[in-house]
Amino acid sequence: MTDAAAITVACIDLAGTTVADGDAVETAFAEAIATLGIVSGTAASERAVARFRDARGESKIGIFRSLFDEPRAQAAHLAFERSYDQFVDRRGLFPVPGADHVLKHLRASGVRVCLLTGFGRSTQARVLDTLGWWDRADLTLSPEDVRRDRPWPDLVLTAALHLGVDDVRQIAVCGATAPAILSGRRAGASITVGVLTGPHSRDRLRTAGATHVLPSIADLPALLLPAPADATPAPDHG
Repeated sequence: MTDAAAITVACIDLAGTTVADGDAVETAFAEAIATLGIVSGTAASERAVARFRDARGESKIGIFRSLFDEPRAQAAHLAFERSYDQFVDRRGLFPVPGADHVLKHLRASGVRVCLLTGFGRSTQARVLDTLGWWDRADLTLSPEDVRRDRPWPDLVLTAALHLGVDDVRQIAVCGATAPAILSGRRAGASITVGVLTGPHSRDRLRTAGATHVLPSIADLPALLLPAPADATPAPDHG
């Protein structure tokens, strides 16, 4: 443990952080906007995809709302969820190597885990069902559970309230996107860990306020948990 306050809650993202991202999310996005007549390869498609990549970590419905009026945003979001479900049906979902062990290890060590996402609640449930991960977390939250989306701090602060955190400095946040990191910093988390298994670069994560950047979530327990007396401190890979 590298900070003065012992970590009691870890707020950890799904896609790109604990769930191998691949091209599932971006493919579902491209298929969703195609239902609105925005064809791949056009200037309009390239602008929409650029916005999507930049905003990864924000809620999907929020990204669609930044691109379209409300009726079309809702239609695109529904198409996105349908496309993502079909992708899961065809290819399945796989955890980032070591992620399942990390979630179990943190909870066994007394750290409560909240799994966060930019997916809607139904897609989050599909991910957890597919991986059999409902018992890997003490709490799961989606953008539908808060008033404001990331990068605002509401998701992390809602986790703190539900899990009875005494001091926000006892929270660690781990994510693969800039909005996830910025949300943790704004919530007062003492540790905000960026991982390099998702869409945003080391520099982007650092700029957002990551206190540490790690190759993957597999390295997280060494940072958050007390080290054995004869062990050397975990390095900051960033």
